[in-house]
Amino acid sequence: MNSNSNGHKHLAQAIELATSNVLNNGGPFGAVIVTASGRAYEGINRVTATNDPTAHAEVTAIRNACTQEGTFDLTGATLYTSCEPCPMCLASALWARVERVYFAADRHDAARAGFDDAVFYDYFDTPVEQRSMPVRKLEAGAADPLDPFNTWTALDSRIDY
Repeated sequence: MNSNSNGHKHLAQAIELATSNVLNNGGPFGAVIVTASGRAYEGINRVTATNDPTAHAEVTAIRNACTQEGTFDLTGATLYTSCEPCPMCLASALWARVERVYFAADRHDAARAGFDDAVFYDYFDTPVEQRSMPVRKLEAGAADPLDPFNTWTALDSRIDY
């Protein structure tokens, strides 16, 4: 089986996971991450099941892969997802060092079903002073905001990531 056929197989699996999840009262999203060594890990949207707004299918697949592989670095992995990843999921894939992402439905398809991520894309396209949720630096007072970083860089036993 060539890599394109494998890709279609994993994408179909992600779509099947998403559909099955809907029938089990979950969100319509599924994901499969395949490591560089070929091991596959699944993820489904668990937002309502766990009351965790970060439990998107892509994130749960990444969590499953990292836990089972015993690493936070998925260099060489490919993420297959039933729908275009939202900005949080894409950021999670970047943090995990996923090499590539393939998706089936796009963000516009998701929006038509009531999952509109436009607010997130718009947020980052809006000037800082006009954003809907203010994020501002606050002076730390007597606390040294660089202390955690200085402690980190001085620690010989740290695990860089």
